[in-house]
Amino acid sequence: MNVQVKAYAKLNLTLDITGAKNGFHLIDSVVTTVDIYDLICVSKRKDRLVTIAMHGLGCESIPYENNNAVKAAQAFIEKFNTTGADITVYKNIPMGAGMGGSSADAAGVLNALKKLYKITDEEGVIEIANSVGSDTAYMLRGGYARLTGRGEEVKPINSKLKLDFLIFLPKEGVSTAECYKRFDKLEKTNGRYSGNAENALLNGDVAMLCKNLNNDLFAPAISLCSAIKTEYENALCFSPEGVNMTGSGSAVYVIFQNAEFCRWAQSRYFGKARVIQTKTVIPVNKQKND
Repeated sequence: MNVQVKAYAKLNLTLDITGAKNGFHLIDSVVTTVDIYDLICVSKRKDRLVTIAMHGLGCESIPYENNNAVKAAQAFIEKFNTTGADITVYKNIPMGAGMGGSSADAAGVLNALKKLYKITDEEGVIEIANSVGSDTAYMLRGGYARLTGRGEEVKPINSKLKLDFLIFLPKEGVSTAECYKRFDKLEKTNGRYSGNAENALLNGDVAMLCKNLNNDLFAPAISLCSAIKTEYENALCFSPEGVNMTGSGSAVYVIFQNAEFCRWAQSRYFGKARVIQTKTVIPVNKQKND
């Protein structure tokens, strides 16, 4: 039996850093999933081992012991006392861009294993997700949500607002750990945008949402990767509804009124970054069984 799932990327609409606790930064972030995804394929083994094959975007170089998809699978097998799994990941979510690819893969593996072994203990799966990565629990379901704490506290936002994005991807990535270190050294002038952004989503107000796009990691990120600022300025030239950076970078995105404006801007962009058009998606956890 083989199970296939789509593991969707995310964008941070806001990223307010609210403090620190026990060596971890605390955040308040409004996020959404978009229709860029990695394909996860999982099948049963007779023993309790985990194998993984990674394909695409240079992900083949990720060490086995550092792969969050492997960690998630191993924790699942231990908790639910199942046999092992052969995992294949077809990578499409840009790496080092702040789009949550590693967490998406871990969540995708957990969703696939849950289906494969008919596990109904949702809280147990969430517990594993939180042990793997701070936003992995959110990635289990995706959609609009507000993340607090270290990102493990997930509050779904019931909004039907459809957003169209154009994402600018500099060739250079940004180390999340280094970005937070730089943040700690900078003078803080942080605002609080996530509450307003959540209300804008609930009210279907794109203009208000775009007024409250924010990322407290923007300044430290551009100090590590100057291409982020270049692409941010390039994006502004198209007069979009809003512009922001996701995660710790390096991806910059713009929100347009519709997909046609995205295509127009993409056709007129002559910079050095890779450019991807995408839109919001609220995933339905459908698995394909062979």
